[in-house]
Amino acid sequence: MPNGQASNEKNSDFLFLWGMMDVPSPNQRHPPCPLWAVQNGWSSDAPAGPLPDLQQLSLGCEPNQNLSYNHLQASGVYSKSDVATFSTRSNSHPSMQNVCKDYQSIPDILSPIVQERNIPPCSLPYNEATQQVQHYSAPNAYQAVDPSSYSPLTYRSLLNQPPTQNPLPASSPCVDPQLNHNQHLASDGGNSGSFVGFNEALTSASAPIQKQPLWSVAALSKGSINDFVPTASPPDHNLTPQSPNSESRYGLNPELLPSAVKGMAEDRAEWDGKVFISEHFSRLPPLPTTSCVIEDRGNVSPLAIRSVTYCVPSDGQTALLSRLPLGVLVTPFFNQNECLKPIPLCKHTDCVVGCRWCGASMCPAMGWQDCGQRFHCPFCGKLNEVPWQQYQPTKGAEVRVDKDKRPELSMGSYETLNSEKGEAAALLLAIDVSASALTGGHLEFVTQQIHTLLTSLVRACREAGDASSNLRVGLMTYDSRIHLYDLSPDLSRPHMLVIAETEDLQLPVRERLLVPLIDCIQSIDSVLQLIPQFGAECGDSTGLPIELPVKAGLAVLQGLKCPGKLLIFHTAGLIETGHTNSSSGFFGTSKPKSIFQPSEKAVSLAKECISQGCGVHMFVLSQQDVGGAWPGHIPFLTGGALHTYSYLQGDLDRERFSVDLKRVVETETGYKAELRIFVSKNLRVSGCYGMFVPGSHPEHIALATLHSRTTVAVDLAHSKALDETGGAAVQVVLSYTSQTGERRTRVHTLTLRCSRHLQDTFRNYQAETLLTFYCKKMYCAVLERPLQELREELQTDVTEALASYRKHCCLSSVSAGQLVLPQFLRALPVYVNSLRKSEVLLPGLRSSIHQRLQQRCQVLGLDTRSTVRHFYPLLLPLLPSVDSSSPPYPEGALRCTSSSLDSRGLYLVHAPFTMLLWVGTQVPVGTLVELFNTSCFSSLPSGETNLPALENRLSVRVRSLINSLNSEVPYARKLVVVKQGDTCEEALQHHLVEDKSPNGGASYADFLYHLHVNSVRLLL
Repeated sequence: MPNGQASNEKNSDFLFLWGMMDVPSPNQRHPPCPLWAVQNGWSSDAPAGPLPDLQQLSLGCEPNQNLSYNHLQASGVYSKSDVATFSTRSNSHPSMQNVCKDYQSIPDILSPIVQERNIPPCSLPYNEATQQVQHYSAPNAYQAVDPSSYSPLTYRSLLNQPPTQNPLPASSPCVDPQLNHNQHLASDGGNSGSFVGFNEALTSASAPIQKQPLWSVAALSKGSINDFVPTASPPDHNLTPQSPNSESRYGLNPELLPSAVKGMAEDRAEWDGKVFISEHFSRLPPLPTTSCVIEDRGNVSPLAIRSVTYCVPSDGQTALLSRLPLGVLVTPFFNQNECLKPIPLCKHTDCVVGCRWCGASMCPAMGWQDCGQRFHCPFCGKLNEVPWQQYQPTKGAEVRVDKDKRPELSMGSYETLNSEKGEAAALLLAIDVSASALTGGHLEFVTQQIHTLLTSLVRACREAGDASSNLRVGLMTYDSRIHLYDLSPDLSRPHMLVIAETEDLQLPVRERLLVPLIDCIQSIDSVLQLIPQFGAECGDSTGLPIELPVKAGLAVLQGLKCPGKLLIFHTAGLIETGHTNSSSGFFGTSKPKSIFQPSEKAVSLAKECISQGCGVHMFVLSQQDVGGAWPGHIPFLTGGALHTYSYLQGDLDRERFSVDLKRVVETETGYKAELRIFVSKNLRVSGCYGMFVPGSHPEHIALATLHSRTTVAVDLAHSKALDETGGAAVQVVLSYTSQTGERRTRVHTLTLRCSRHLQDTFRNYQAETLLTFYCKKMYCAVLERPLQELREELQTDVTEALASYRKHCCLSSVSAGQLVLPQFLRALPVYVNSLRKSEVLLPGLRSSIHQRLQQRCQVLGLDTRSTVRHFYPLLLPLLPSVDSSSPPYPEGALRCTSSSLDSRGLYLVHAPFTMLLWVGTQVPVGTLVELFNTSCFSSLPSGETNLPALENRLSVRVRSLINSLNSEVPYARKLVVVKQGDTCEEALQHHLVEDKSPNGGASYADFLYHLHVNSVRLLL
């Protein structure tokens, strides 16, 4: 492989032969849908129309039993008429699967006895109700209005268009266009993806769930599927029994389904110790869960821009047939620790001027002409004259001679320093001193932690010896009034300024409210010591408005014309000051209602913070009333966060508060940011999704603050066909203000290959990137659309994508009982199922509205790696990983299912917001003593805890692992001990995403079964 890159050309299909992938005969019917079908998200109806018999579905081994569409696979060519086999039947909901009241049973392939079992219907549109729901697509502020966008009905009508004279050819799975199909098979071992057969031993015909089937791997040769011969080996009775939550209703063995853990492990092993070189038209990068050193050679690092597919369809019809989104994930302020070199910084005046027509910055994607006198802009398609001061001639292949000396010509990412300089960012602290706060008993601890943090900042500033790094700090307290403090070092003691009129804030002074920290540390210390001794002057029985401390802090920053962070330490109850009985209230408008929608007043105040560059971080120090106002909208919309505690009475809460406070202050932050997105001439930005206030133009985003995890999903669409030779380009230009007041511009440019072959597009998708894109899109859509509709859309998109890949891209003849997946999309079904049954889209009985609001905003603020960890947590066995040779980040992660848990073991569950330690009932006594300092399982306390610091190998290794994992997450977490059989095991069940979830979500095996059956039905 050139440039030392690891090979990523494992573009083989993944084939899986379903033991229970039965086919109903036309004369058999289902009984009415059972109750469990609704509880697991399935529809109460089954797809309409009978399926063909076994001979038509080619479930045998005779060559004349192939499906009617096998001629397409053999020829590798498809056209508009090829997709006419997709069903065009529909009901009132355009995105629902085809349903009818004429239920059909599903007979077993191997034994006619199984035909008597009650198999549920094979569609899964809705969860809560079985009635028809009228489809409604409300205007989405995150998405541009596109009159030419396709609805599901339009998609199906396109699939049934008459034949065209110019069919679109489907290429071989090879990446290099000069290789033919036979050459590719010879080079990579052919269609080396595995498919699995089965042989099932039935115990009784009446059992609702039969014994797990035995599976055997069938042989493959050169891309063709050999005849399957069932194995007759006896069952292994030493296997760990399946948990009821992980069992499949169709007798499928969940352990033999495509594994997300295995895919991550294979990718990690492939890139271990290697460098990924990101160059022009680079191949698939390592998965976001793989830590790998990345070298920028003219294409942006995948840490900054990660494309959903690294081979863009050349036209809109091909993109529509894939049924998968086209877009990129943008993390413009990414952490550069994994980069081989830091992003180069140069002066703005020294860089070659970019396009004067569209405003795109100079980048390696620009095409030079006329010996360097002009360049062609790929984003608008126009020519630009080069100023004579910046002219340099070109050499071979139209490359300027000074390319290697200019980062804007040779690097996928670079940063420029603008000449103008603004005000440095400030840190403003707002402390609640209402009656509730003064009687809570936690203010003394809060002020001590603030003092400790500020003292460490002063020490670091003095050691650095850089006057420009001196942070300006302000302090204010509030109850129903605002108390500002004049911290001028010229005063003998600070002066308090009380503002009683909070409706229209007028600052009495401005200059001395924010003072350099070195000059005012003693004044702040004296005020912090007096705050716990304040007397309650005003009652707060009705609570305080959410906007009060935000408006006061914003007025201070606006008065001094500087950006900054506003840290609010709040205790009293919160109320909203809006009027719900007005025409703009919840019940007084015809707009679609959602519990996730922020109030208009919160959005208006967030917009003011964005224009000023004020990031709000709120620390709620008390338990808020159930049904009260949720204070998180303004913090999250301004790039901040909401942190909640319970009066800081316990050591765990206090430790978590200290870690969160330190992270918020020390995190590198960009202020008053503007994000502009440029795409190739024949592409357009159709929507942007993330934690921000959407504007009128989706390609332009304004942010109050951003940090290394801030990620935005950008949805792209075709306006015209792309030129395959020129490829596609995406540029992201970030303008922001640094901590010291410097105005900087960071430019990221990604170039992608184009292809008219649908195969190339499918085989350059990655499931982890698709999961993050779907998550951000769906979590933004909950503001306007019903949850049922979103879950159904996810299922429909994946089902039709599987059907499209099976029809147009599978080069081998496969039977209807075989699941066909692209190599890097094997984990997509388990990811999508985890997203569908998340608390945001499928609330449980014990999930509160505030918890769902908090989870939605937190997940929208995650980057790609953390998003994958949220929807598929890391399940680590601790006992085998305590030897000195094991790394801090164990490679032996297990599948997130209860069948992976052994009662003799210890397991750590790692997710961005949760860390659980599961202890089995049969853990050796010596292990309990070494880790918990107790010898009895029954005396081991469950719940939130801290592991004792014991001097033995097991304790040291486990605590080191926990500290290492805690450093990767954005929030401080508590360690929760979960004992096997304890009532708190439900917290663990939410993270075993391959099992049935407590909120009614289906298991991975059942969901994958329904996906496959429905995808096959679309082809009949």
